[in-house]
Amino acid sequence: MTLTVGFDLDMTLIDSRPGIRACYLALSERTGTYIDADLVVTRLGPPLAEELINWFPAEHVAAMADLYREMYPTTAITTTPAMAGARQAMEAVRAAGGRTMVVTAKYEPNAKLHLTHLGLEPDVVVGDLWAEQKARALREHGARVYVGDHVGDVRGARTAGALSVAVATGPCDGDELRAAGADVVLDDLAAFPAWLAGYREAPGAVSPA
Repeated sequence: MTLTVGFDLDMTLIDSRPGIRACYLALSERTGTYIDADLVVTRLGPPLAEELINWFPAEHVAAMADLYREMYPTTAITTTPAMAGARQAMEAVRAAGGRTMVVTAKYEPNAKLHLTHLGLEPDVVVGDLWAEQKARALREHGARVYVGDHVGDVRGARTAGALSVAVATGPCDGDELRAAGADVVLDDLAAFPAWLAGYREAPGAVSPA
């Protein structure tokens, strides 16, 4: 059975703070609405609408989300780097004969733009799913491990029956991730290849096809 590992995107594989900050500043200028972009980037993870409701009336959120997504490719992609260890983490899965997938709350076309720009090439990309919703994609593609930085990612992994591997590189610290039920907490993705090697050697681990 092939090992499939899922990864979250924002603050797991990519440091999206510079790009998202720039996009919110552009949205603020375009609409004339004050947005504290520095605050926004401290709480990345949940869907876009959950952040926009803090700055716009509820009846305008859908339109603002559409405008944000329209502006995003020209303001956020090129300023967003990969997280340390991201490329090596994905390569470690492939070297083990496994498959990689990205499951993210981000708008899927924009998620794919980030991955293409950075030369990260997962086998599957699924966007627009948050927290427990991520379990649908993880189950569909048989992911046995899901790696993320947010307690919502932990909930998604547990709902799918996948092993939750959390990295403390986003808004949630290690204690929060453990309290949410993460099976493994790593400082960052640089530690993932060594963890994966140990996981594959453990009794009952999934072996490559």
